[in-house]
Amino acid sequence: MARKDFQLTEHFSYHEMTRSMWAEKRHVDNTPNSLQLAALENLCRRVLEPLRRQFGPIRINSGFRSERVNEGVHGVGQSKHLSGEAADIHLPNLETGRAYFRFIKQHCDIDQLLFEYNSSGAMWIHVSCCLDPNENRHQVFPNYKIKN
Repeated sequence: MARKDFQLTEHFSYHEMTRSMWAEKRHVDNTPNSLQLAALENLCRRVLEPLRRQFGPIRINSGFRSERVNEGVHGVGQSKHLSGEAADIHLPNLETGRAYFRFIKQHCDIDQLLFEYNSSGAMWIHVSCCLDPNENRHQVFPNYKIKN
């Protein structure tokens, strides 16, 4: 069995960026291939590490998702989570979320940046960064409501 406890970058581990409670409960494989793994490392290096250096430890709600996991959690069909190019960042509060959002927008080369929330009051930041930086669309949505 392949090792599952290595670091992708200084502060982000393979386990952290691929774990899925949905997959664990259902014994569904959520293992990225080598290209998806390279994309995860790129996302960590170019977006998540700068964010951590600025704010200290951050928590990732969701990183890579296999097709089966993405379907199971009702992710969008062409989600960047599928390619390892996206992460959802936990927000402890609105003020911190706004600070994270501003920092990423001003300092990181991104594909998409969404400040997401749902009617239950949960909020998070979705950020994607393409493995090929020429593909980054620089789309920013500061108020992206998810339907429950």
